[in-house]
Amino acid sequence: MKIKKKGDQGGGCKTCSKASTCASKPASGDCKDAKTQQQDERISSALSRIKYKIFVMSGKGGVGKSSVTVNLAAALARKGHKVGILDVDLHGPSVPRMLGLSGNLEANEKGEVTPKQCGDNLYVVSMESLLKDPDQAVLWRGPMKTSAIRQFIGEIQWGELDYLVIDSPPGTGDEHMTVLKTIPDALCVVVTTPQEVSLADVRKAINFLQYAKANILGIVENMSGLICPHCSKEIALFKKGGGEELAKKYGIEFLGAIPLDPVAVVAGDVGRPVALMDEASPVKDALLALADAIDRAAQSSLEAHATLGG
Repeated sequence: MKIKKKGDQGGGCKTCSKASTCASKPASGDCKDAKTQQQDERISSALSRIKYKIFVMSGKGGVGKSSVTVNLAAALARKGHKVGILDVDLHGPSVPRMLGLSGNLEANEKGEVTPKQCGDNLYVVSMESLLKDPDQAVLWRGPMKTSAIRQFIGEIQWGELDYLVIDSPPGTGDEHMTVLKTIPDALCVVVTTPQEVSLADVRKAINFLQYAKANILGIVENMSGLICPHCSKEIALFKKGGGEELAKKYGIEFLGAIPLDPVAVVAGDVGRPVALMDEASPVKDALLALADAIDRAAQSSLEAHATLGG
């Protein structure tokens, strides 16, 4: 898959002989060229085959957002759903490593680029799968990021999916705005940790989502207590309850709390999501419960029903 560079659209309306009568010309004065219109159609076609789009984000880094994304997707796949993961953290992609995936994206017999498959029901696309060297830095600005994300959605053969879970970088930047503009029916899940330094940034993220008129599905509190590896009792390392209190304040659904467990760290390092491990653990139970909560919330979402024609 070739990433298109800025400037591919030509001269726009200023050099178009039909600029004065063009019906597709927007108020800004730049009409879409044929390639952009075709890509819009491919994006619309791809999204129409995906029931629910879950956009996982956070106000700051270090809250375990990617870990939540991977385990949520794995837990939904474990429930029998067909699930895709789209990693739009272009500068710091980590999803493939958390799933034990390596190598580049490949084309099928028809020449179509397909996601990397993990198990029977899980499919993954990440910037890391396009790099010759996984340690290579991606030095891109806004237009290139937007172009890449649109290609990830419209030019990858996702097929029929029950869920597309989208992992984002920290903050509220180009990647987030592109996803929300390209996928207007995305259901946003905001991840936080209990302490105030994280909650302060999450409040900014919620404000951003409200300003963008996005659909907020709910809040997840990660690292909600530490599970002692010796006695398996819970320690309030970062305190607890901050995420739930924030959800109540904003009238947003609280989707669940996930404890900090050394088991999850080991699972991520070996490339096997804790949600798929055979061994029982408090963090596994919490992640499976989170998947159930998000599954119920998505299926009862008015926005999702409107999109599906329900």
